Amino acid sequence: MPTVIDPAAIAGLVTREVRDSTRDGVPTKVAVARRTYAAERADLWDALTSADRLPRWFLPVTGDLTVGGRYQLEGNAGGVVERCAAPEEFAVTWEFGDTVSWLTVHLTPAGDGTTLELVHEAPVDPDFWTQYGPGAAGVGWDLSLMGLGLHLANGASLDPAEVEAWSTSAEGVEFVRLASTSWADAAIAAGEDADQARAAGERTLAFYTTTPES
Repeated sequence: MPTVIDPAAIAGLVTREVRDSTRDGVPTKVAVARRTYAAERADLWDALTSADRLPRWFLPVTGDLTVGGRYQLEGNAGGVVERCAAPEEFAVTWEFGDTVSWLTVHLTPAGDGTTLELVHEAPVDPDFWTQYGPGAAGVGWDLSLMGLGLHLANGASLDPAEVEAWSTSAEGVEFVRLASTSWADAAIAAGEDADQARAAGERTLAFYTTTPES
């Protein structure tokens, strides 16, 4: 991982959207993140779906990565592969603890590169939403999309120790601050109370940047 990353430049590569929806009659919140990469769609698809490449920038994955199969990310979510239309779109359930949400990734050619659209839909927990807003999941995806971009740049694997060290550096904290603020802005644009959204963004920032020793 580079020792110097421009937080504003990298955070600014992502556009963010928040919207309300329902699934089976249950209210949901939808967080959408889009970023265009200077990569061919086939290469980006492979980086997202190959069990060999996912650990290079995200997490090791086990299971059956075909439609109807179950997958498990090491130390994180698991779920079921619901749809797969290579190299355009895949959809999975995102199961963490007792919570089931839904993740869809679309890839669209964009000039010499490819636009990735990540759509994460989750049931509404009013207390949790008030506390953290969309940044709870959104900032995590921002960090992942950054890691994906670093991997695509040269195909190299990210060093987990370097990633962890960077996340608590001044640049890492600034990146999370910018991402948290941008998710709060997206919530405000979707009709959320501005003061509440910005307070939730500050709590998200603290969640991602406060170490256990703090």
